[in-house]
Amino acid sequence: MTNAKVLILGGTGDAAEIAARVATIPGVEAIASLAGRTRQPSIPSGNVRIGGFGGVAGLVSYLQEMSIDFVIDATHPFASQISWNAAAATAEVSIPRLLFNRPAWEKVNGDRWIEVDSIIDAAAALSNQAQRVFLTVGRQELSAFAHLEGIWFLMRVIDPPSPDALTPPGLVLCDRGPFALDNEREILIQHKIDTIVSKNSGGDATYAKIIAARELGIQVVMVKRPAIPPGEQVSNVEDVVPWLLSNL
Repeated sequence: MTNAKVLILGGTGDAAEIAARVATIPGVEAIASLAGRTRQPSIPSGNVRIGGFGGVAGLVSYLQEMSIDFVIDATHPFASQISWNAAAATAEVSIPRLLFNRPAWEKVNGDRWIEVDSIIDAAAALSNQAQRVFLTVGRQELSAFAHLEGIWFLMRVIDPPSPDALTPPGLVLCDRGPFALDNEREILIQHKIDTIVSKNSGGDATYAKIIAARELGIQVVMVKRPAIPPGEQVSNVEDVVPWLLSNL
């Protein structure tokens, strides 16, 4: 197949790298799609669209209207709804879909993890367990912790919450990864953090906080990943282009 169109569902640094690699294949047009949840997203090079599709039906319409030949799902591991929508939409229009599923972090010797199934469970796990918490679960999840009393939160987000958003007591820190180990260690010590709450996102960009917690003996409430749809998947960026070439 020549002049193929590839839709890359993005929102991560891995997606930007995948888009750049796909764009170098002769006869292939790469279109990177971002949900637009952050105000100043990292924009991949090449063709980019920003915004949602409107569920499965909207994605089906887009795939048909744009004559998309392949979909590569490189969304965040916790953006599960778009992954399930992509699986349903590509099945409906009968085009190949690849899920890029970067490996989750694994507990190693020295880690003090409390693994939970959801953000709600993470909030429940803090009761009588923590006093000063480093909350690194994203702006949209802050309200789940707002009801907790007697806990101070350092909330790191890319964009600040809206003025009317429900947030727990503490300090909002706006920053974007990747984060260096020295930086993470300094934050934990400076703010006297005794617990980190994190999603198990995998990858290197935010893993330094987990290393710093291990070094300092700080407990981590780790939210497990949601289920992913069945289908072809790879865990390394390097494996995406070979998959695409084998299907052209």
